[in-house]
Amino acid sequence: MTATSPGTSPGTSPGTSPGTEARTDRLERVRKLLAKAERAGTPEEAETYNAKAVELMARHGIDEALLSASLGAGDPRRDAIGVLRVAMEDPYSGGKARLLGWIAAALRCRWIMHGAVGGKVAAVTVFGFASDRERVELLYTSLLLQATGQLVRLRPPDPWESVAAYRRSWLQGFAAQVHQRLLLAETEAVQTTPGGGAELVLADRGTQVDRAYAQAFPTLGRARRPSLSGSGFTHGAAAGARADLGGPAVDTHSRPQLGA
Repeated sequence: MTATSPGTSPGTSPGTSPGTEARTDRLERVRKLLAKAERAGTPEEAETYNAKAVELMARHGIDEALLSASLGAGDPRRDAIGVLRVAMEDPYSGGKARLLGWIAAALRCRWIMHGAVGGKVAAVTVFGFASDRERVELLYTSLLLQATGQLVRLRPPDPWESVAAYRRSWLQGFAAQVHQRLLLAETEAVQTTPGGGAELVLADRGTQVDRAYAQAFPTLGRARRPSLSGSGFTHGAAAGARADLGGPAVDTHSRPQLGA
């Protein structure tokens, strides 16, 4: 989506969700695993660290949602809906924006692109609960480092193809595959939660986010799907599959439902 309202505020960074020491320790473990993935010497090594990090992150998201649902409306520990705005930098700001947005969508947030002109994007706003925005920011920071580390070394198989076009389509494939794998990890976390109440809690949270989003951004329209000419989508999707964010393998040609 593209924001059209000039009055959109930059928003605030997500605060750390309150909770027990065990949940704080879990997020710290996630950060350490993602840091190891960023330094990994091989895609297989990065895959191991990423898979465990996202498994823990999905579990953290479910626990935070259930905790918030159990608290009274006035409890300061209750999750709050708000925004996180992240500036995009060239090159490939459009692809980076989609990576952030599709991560946000998989983690039950809405997202908006600002200043989207000619394939470039100035910033992205993520709209959702604080604990989910925190997970989005953490995962995006790590995956962007991992993706760009590969991106700068890529060349298209056809020497006559534009390197920039190939890299743009590669990044879109990477983002699409990450989105699919995050959806699988989140679904698995819900299905393995004891008691069976997680799905209802998450559905209610989704309704709250949608309602608050519609009130905050009533004039936004739905953006068109990007049209990229490069041939790198499949290779990028394969790289996203190697990042293996948990769950069974999926079709590397599948594309997510786009938009916030």
